[in-house]
Amino acid sequence: MENAPRPASREELNRFLTEHEGVDPRRLVPLPFPYEDWEDAPIPELSEDKRSRIEVGPDGVAAAQIKVPADDEERDRRVAAFLEGLAKLFTKENNWTFLQPLMLSMENCVKCQTCAEACPIYTGSGRMEAYRPTFRAEVLRKIVNRYLKPGGRILPGLRGNDVELSWDVLVSLAELSYRCTLCRRCAQTCPVGVDNALITREIRKLFSQELGIAMPELHETGTIKQLTVGSSTGLNPAGLADIMEFAEEDIQEKTGLDITMPFDVEGAEYLVMHNAGEFLSWPENLQAFAIILELAGVSWTLSSELVGYDSVNYGLFYDDVQYSRIALKHYEVARKLGVRKMMVGECGHAHKALMPIADRLIPEQLRVRTESCLVVLEDIVVNEKILLDPSRNDFPVTLHDPCNITRSMGIVEPQRKILRKIAPRFREMEPHGVHNYCCGGGSGFAICQSMNFPDWRTRVSGRLKFRQILEAFSDCIEPETPKYVCAPCSNCKGQMRDLLNYYEAWDRCGILYGGLVELIVNAMVDVREGFVEWEMH
Repeated sequence: MENAPRPASREELNRFLTEHEGVDPRRLVPLPFPYEDWEDAPIPELSEDKRSRIEVGPDGVAAAQIKVPADDEERDRRVAAFLEGLAKLFTKENNWTFLQPLMLSMENCVKCQTCAEACPIYTGSGRMEAYRPTFRAEVLRKIVNRYLKPGGRILPGLRGNDVELSWDVLVSLAELSYRCTLCRRCAQTCPVGVDNALITREIRKLFSQELGIAMPELHETGTIKQLTVGSSTGLNPAGLADIMEFAEEDIQEKTGLDITMPFDVEGAEYLVMHNAGEFLSWPENLQAFAIILELAGVSWTLSSELVGYDSVNYGLFYDDVQYSRIALKHYEVARKLGVRKMMVGECGHAHKALMPIADRLIPEQLRVRTESCLVVLEDIVVNEKILLDPSRNDFPVTLHDPCNITRSMGIVEPQRKILRKIAPRFREMEPHGVHNYCCGGGSGFAICQSMNFPDWRTRVSGRLKFRQILEAFSDCIEPETPKYVCAPCSNCKGQMRDLLNYYEAWDRCGILYGGLVELIVNAMVDVREGFVEWEMH
């Protein structure tokens, strides 16, 4: 088979770990009409000043923003700390949460490389070796074999333990752990269930919990700010009140409806949790939720308490401790209000954090029953608890499946039942559902705007998703026909915004993005026409 995947040789592996090889834009997956003439510029190199302070990965990209050590002594200390943390990672006392699946994945990979062709980053890059799903896992496996297993250091030249640990190798491993969106398409494809995304996430956890190395946007301006200020965006309770007052006025102006945002209502059926990005970037999503829930007669509330109005939990992607701190706070807010359930809004990773991962990390007696907004919305729309006129959505619509909702949780049909009811020109992307391609902004990448990482996101990690979108609209790709990519996830919308702007998709193709609830409101008979505004954010 042409371009058949093969694992890196010993020489290739060590070269990729210690030498830089930038992404070649000429190797990127080609795009269909009208992008046959599209030329991507190389990913910009960091300035000499930044390179003197920040380490870069083997591809020349800086995501983790690791500070350059002051001297060799500091490098040696960090290597020793990594080895100490690595040993802890494989003990039940220190990693009882994920030790079993980690061990199964570490010990059972048969090197068949089936996962390689399933990875949108590896294939989208033109099959760059360092992005192969097994690459990071194999590096970690070799380090474990050499430094933790009996006899590993006696015969260091063996194929299974031939990576010599150094600071440069650690930098490469840390950076490459942030070249994976943790979409888990590789795990789904693996014939024996090896989960290379889990291994990648555990590598991130090791660097974060033992060496204090993590993507700053996920940690410093993510979980830390959320726990101290109230939101990962920096939105505090006072700012929240101002935004909600504006939202009520905007609903009145757009729709003619008088709707009050309910705050801190004790005993409501649902505490609705939104991604913080909606408050600042997509307030129309918050407004749409309020309109639907009010007109459907649902008992619901929002919380004004610190952390209680922000469903984000970036600890999910890099650190068990930070994850647990935020999840416990979410449950605490819900218990104080005495709500029956928590409803997760259009946020993929909040779904995963408050449901399947909470089932593993958070004791049952501390949890509150949690439900996906997609299930609630399905009941409202399909059972006609609101009046709808699908002809208001008479334009081409396709659906992006957020990885954490579909592949990780199996929520596939509710959103489709809604779209079939309200969007007469709905069409699927291929592949879709649990086989979807990640938007390229998963595992928190969509909020990371520093260094040259955004250039990598738009050129590499989101490449196959953009191609999917173009193919879904191939029969109406002319810009005169407005088209809508429905992305029921705040982080996915952030990536869609950057992708569509980078590829000039509105001007070239008339492609817009947005959430699901906006389309529902756009079709509601009790709302003035035109809730969806045809312009790029």
